[in-house]
Amino acid sequence: MRVLSVVLSGGAGSRLWPASRQTFPKPFMKLGGSSLLQQAIERGQACGTGDLMIVTNKDHLFLTKDVLRQMTDPPEATLMLEPKGRNTGPAIALAALQCIQQFSGDTVMLVLSADHLVPDVEAFVASASQAFRLATQGALVVFGISPTGPDTGFGYVEVAKVSRDNQPAKRFVEKPDLQTAQEYLATGRYYWNSGMFCFTADAIVAAFEKYAPELLAAARHALKSSQAVDNTIQFDLHAFGLQPDISIDYAVMEPADNVYVVPAKFSWSDVGSWPAVAKAHTPDASGNTMPSDVVAIDTTGTHVQVDSHGPKLVATLGVHDLVIVDTPDALLVAHKNSAQEVKRVVDTLKARKHETVHLPAVVHRPWGTYASLKEEDGYKVKRITVKPGESLSLQYHHQRAEHWVVVQGRGIVQIGELEHVTLPGQYRYIPLKEKHRLTNIGEEELVLIEVQCGGYLGEDDIVRLADTYGRA
Repeated sequence: MRVLSVVLSGGAGSRLWPASRQTFPKPFMKLGGSSLLQQAIERGQACGTGDLMIVTNKDHLFLTKDVLRQMTDPPEATLMLEPKGRNTGPAIALAALQCIQQFSGDTVMLVLSADHLVPDVEAFVASASQAFRLATQGALVVFGISPTGPDTGFGYVEVAKVSRDNQPAKRFVEKPDLQTAQEYLATGRYYWNSGMFCFTADAIVAAFEKYAPELLAAARHALKSSQAVDNTIQFDLHAFGLQPDISIDYAVMEPADNVYVVPAKFSWSDVGSWPAVAKAHTPDASGNTMPSDVVAIDTTGTHVQVDSHGPKLVATLGVHDLVIVDTPDALLVAHKNSAQEVKRVVDTLKARKHETVHLPAVVHRPWGTYASLKEEDGYKVKRITVKPGESLSLQYHHQRAEHWVVVQGRGIVQIGELEHVTLPGQYRYIPLKEKHRLTNIGEEELVLIEVQCGGYLGEDDIVRLADTYGRA
């Protein structure tokens, strides 16, 4: 039996702002020392999956590659890069068609989400083994989570009778109101729909053919018009956009008559809010989840997360049941009862066209990272890191000059037609409108401090003349 892990790595994670941003969404957030995406990949590996397919946004290619590169035993991965979001229906249809083309139709697909937290991997493996057996018999399997309360934030799936064993799904229902959720909980026949699935590629394609033939036809067209280079598949924007925006639940699972529920033997969280993040940590005697250096006086039930460029002391006094998330460029203070409404903050920032919606404090690029340390009228200070062997694009700016000081590593700074080897403590000046480029020629990370001076300091004041990553 060949088993393929299909990891769906999408979504903006707006309820976890300011840690999660559009260009650095929830799958790349770290919980317990590693990113949620890495944990999903390792969960599949623990189940014995020999192959991996990741469906993600094209803008997250290099973030995804970084996650794979940092793993101790990274699997060979096929990366399917979506030019725009099209929900789980098209994502799974494309993955199944690619699986048949790349492997075989009887390959078992274990579909995982990159933004779930499953602490007990051993218990997950036990449930996955049951799902594999059902999948080889032609079933479409959904992992059902036993509700811990009448949650209105999840879809539910009903089975015929109260049982801990695998059962045929009776029906899927959307997110209910509180009273309905309480009624579901009282029957014992409802599970949360985890969004994790298992089936053979042939079985799910046959289901698409029967229940969503237009979606399948559009997916076939999108895959046919795609380009594949080194196990990375890029889609034509127009062809990809012809696919409907629909979930796998609506498209296939709800109408299908061969769906089975495997009750989860493992604890699970979709980490969909800051209180959910808090529950993933071990609380202290006062119910607080926070770093040990936080000064907490008369504080209970409070979650504190600090992500800054340097040491920052945080103190709380006389507060209860709060979420406090501090990043270098944004601070969130919310009551836990209102934490589900963080998206309203994001919507307000979108209306103001504020860059904290899109860019994180540390912005990841193919060559490394940059972080803004200070900005006032006329100048901006950045910390830039460049990976060994990588380089920024050859570029110039219309409205700013730049001053560079290397503080770690060895680099070549090209200014005009001249190249300068630059070591820690050495300084280079890039005049306005002068072409320039930075390359790391050492074996360690190159770190420099950049001071920009000018009347306009926006990221769009870049004219790329040449670029290793195809952005010129």
